[in-house]
Amino acid sequence: MPRLRHLAPALLLLASACAPRAAPGPQPPRDLAALEAEVRGIIRRHAGDSALVEVAFRDLATGDSLLVDAHQPLHAASTMKVPVMLELFRRADAGELSLQQPVEVRNAFRSIADGSTYALDAGDDSDSSLYRRLGERVPVRELVEHMITRSSNLATNLLIDLADPRRIAATMASIGAGEMHVLRGVEDGPAFRAGMNNTTSAYALMRVMEAVAGARAASPAASREMVDVLSRQHFTQMIPAGVPPGVRTANKTGDITRIAHDAAIVFPPGRAPYVLVVLTRGFATPSSAAPVAREVSAAVWRHVSGGR
Repeated sequence: MPRLRHLAPALLLLASACAPRAAPGPQPPRDLAALEAEVRGIIRRHAGDSALVEVAFRDLATGDSLLVDAHQPLHAASTMKVPVMLELFRRADAGELSLQQPVEVRNAFRSIADGSTYALDAGDDSDSSLYRRLGERVPVRELVEHMITRSSNLATNLLIDLADPRRIAATMASIGAGEMHVLRGVEDGPAFRAGMNNTTSAYALMRVMEAVAGARAASPAASREMVDVLSRQHFTQMIPAGVPPGVRTANKTGDITRIAHDAAIVFPPGRAPYVLVVLTRGFATPSSAAPVAREVSAAVWRHVSGGR
């Protein structure tokens, strides 16, 4: 009997060790709550009561998301160039156009407000190289590269009619980005004065980048090429500056007077990417808005990477 008394506890321990273990549950909500508290603290510190900052984050590995004031419409600035690219690649997938087809480089465009003609100023464009090629015929793919990586306004205006704002609107609705409205090209003064502007929310722009990253709006091959184009971005002072050196990012910035935005796909090694969008209004210059985006980016990176 004494031997049996000693054996019983051992058998109970063995049975416990061999019993099937419960599958690990989802990440505790307090992790996202802590991230939200940190992000809101960063925004308060930089923006105070004088500026607006919207944040939208989606982790494509876990499905987690964080939205901070993310549904307010703001001027889209050059972030509207991503939907233009997306629509062109979708049309190429469908065989409706070729990315190799040539487009004549011109600097005369019609306002959507009154039909008047306007031209762009090379001095106000972040990429002046196309202005030296007026009259040449340049492939769509090359114009997309200028539009995204150097944010060429001239390339954008050459491409937007080909993409067709009505088709862009339908695509935005189909991917859950109905809060993004792409109506016109860049520097259309009469349309601007009439309030006919390209607008977006952080949530809508997140959905656009998520669609690109997940091949949800175009073929996998087209999506990979779009990510590659975004990865060659020349303007990386906002979200990409908040992640460790060497981490791949694919982003598009946009800024006009007192507006500075960034939207990025971030690729942590060994896992699915995440999407982060930071939109700002009210900072005096893009350089004064950059620190809030950089710090939000760093906070999201720590959340995703476990503090590394």
